[in-house]
Amino acid sequence: MSRILITGAAGFIGSQLAYRLWKNGDELSLIDNFSYGSEDNLVFPEHDFRDEIYHNDIRDQDFLNSLFNNKHFDIVYHMAGITPLPDCQNNPVEAVDVNVRGTVIILDLVRKYGIKKLIFASTSAVYENNTDFPSIENCVEKPSLVYPSTKYSSEQFCKAFSDAYSIPVVCLRFANVYGPHIDCLRKQPPVMGYIIRELYKGNIPVLHSTGEQKRDFVYVDDLIDLAIRVQKCNHFDVVNVSTGITVSINDIYKIIADYMGNSNQKPRYERTDHFWENYPELYSEPYPISAKIMEHEVLKYTCLSNEHAFREYGWRPQTSLEEGIKKTVEFSCEILRKA
Repeated sequence: MSRILITGAAGFIGSQLAYRLWKNGDELSLIDNFSYGSEDNLVFPEHDFRDEIYHNDIRDQDFLNSLFNNKHFDIVYHMAGITPLPDCQNNPVEAVDVNVRGTVIILDLVRKYGIKKLIFASTSAVYENNTDFPSIENCVEKPSLVYPSTKYSSEQFCKAFSDAYSIPVVCLRFANVYGPHIDCLRKQPPVMGYIIRELYKGNIPVLHSTGEQKRDFVYVDDLIDLAIRVQKCNHFDVVNVSTGITVSINDIYKIIADYMGNSNQKPRYERTDHFWENYPELYSEPYPISAKIMEHEVLKYTCLSNEHAFREYGWRPQTSLEEGIKKTVEFSCEILRKA
């Protein structure tokens, strides 16, 4: 049994990680400020975490010092952060404060209290400007948008602390994660959550460009399998969490629509330049966001090699896309029914 802290524990991934570790018998402490997390994510058939989670911000250093001093953690999973790309672009100061300064705060506590290991949630978005595929961990063209820039910067701080203090830190670069608890309610949800929500409500989903752009999608349970396996790492490492297989947005749409009984409902296709139209200020201020950047964000191709994860940790994803989407749709429709 390990004593484990999870930040961002009411989020899509953090909550399911908590449930899996709880089932494994680990002693957990959970933190979330609920700016993006949801109490619904904390309710599982066998356990309810709602009364156990600390409603605190990762930048609250007085609270964290007290918690670390009293709990004597073995492992910290740092999952907290602002992840929606347009939110980060729209409020870069807050994004940097939470994603970068918040990570440095956690790193310094890990150093100060002698935590055995830190596992940090990064993102495949750091590869947004890569042109060689599949993307491998040691080849990154520096990103342009705010969100991946905050994660890439945080990775550099993880490396700096690991080098200076010999702290074992693992940075997990998540591909496009999907599964039950995916956020389908926020202003601009991930593409699967968005399609499910619009079809559930009887709306016509809007896809941008031709819909033929391809992404690498990984199921959340497979991600958690790897997040647990890397506990054995005793050095600094960066690991892609991916399938290494690409699928088009049109194919994703078809699988979801067929499963929801909407196979005759076709999406509407729109231009790339207003992909973030729910954030009009990004287009109306004196320096509007670049149409070229928006086009690149819509059309970018993502495919991550998972060979390092296999060689070092014996991990391969096990969930088929069809099986994963079925579970995602079933759970999301139940959440939408309650909303």
